[in-house]
Amino acid sequence: MNYWTKLSTEYAKQKSYLDDLFQVYPTIPEGIREIDNDKWKTIKEAFNHKHNERLVNELLKMDLFPIKDSYIAYLKRDKSAIERNPKTINRIAGRLYEMGLNKIYEKCSEPKETNRQIGPMFKQWLKKKSLGIMPVPFNKFISTKKDAILDGTDSEMMVFAKKELNYNRNKGLDLVARFNGKYVIGEAKFLTDFGGHQNTQFEDAISTIEDTNINAIRLAILDGVLYISGNNKMYKYISNPYKDYKIMSALVLREFLYQL
Repeated sequence: MNYWTKLSTEYAKQKSYLDDLFQVYPTIPEGIREIDNDKWKTIKEAFNHKHNERLVNELLKMDLFPIKDSYIAYLKRDKSAIERNPKTINRIAGRLYEMGLNKIYEKCSEPKETNRQIGPMFKQWLKKKSLGIMPVPFNKFISTKKDAILDGTDSEMMVFAKKELNYNRNKGLDLVARFNGKYVIGEAKFLTDFGGHQNTQFEDAISTIEDTNINAIRLAILDGVLYISGNNKMYKYISNPYKDYKIMSALVLREFLYQL
């Protein structure tokens, strides 16, 4: 396991990972999911007593959580994260109280929604000067040798990387930067669950960092369930002792860039 992957895994297991990650991916609960009425009495009691942890924990036992939130799948698979991330639990519980019991009950038959609009959030996070410097447009990026982050669309970054860094994929990038004279490219993804489309997203990011022909440091800036220990495809890949690819959380990205 790469050092930065290990650091990211330890962060997810030992610190307020989800609370901190909300700064990068501030998803807003939108879709309502089905709830099992057999558990209604216990849920109602927790709701009425405003016991946030118990309320969320009881709802996590359902096949479907009653609201859409990208952090739910992580909590379902790692219940120990509940105690370590009180802000995330309070935020989710607040939404439930805001809905009210009648609304939760009324909406319990609605189908699970899966659409997530989290793609642009990483770049918005960069524009908050989260890495210590503001992204700059193309003309400023190429006019200096100083540390810089390119501010552009996915396709604009792809064109630059193809021309200057021997990047050959027809796939946009989320990060093109230069630190200590070294170019860095990366894809950023928030993997909210295992299987299906999420596995495809994981494999897509891995394909980029496995391309040794690229003349830049290659990063897979991944967050979410991949750091949960288990017999799943993502964790098995990142924990392989024979692989040294730079896979890391956005939360350790700044530390990585400034040590180059």
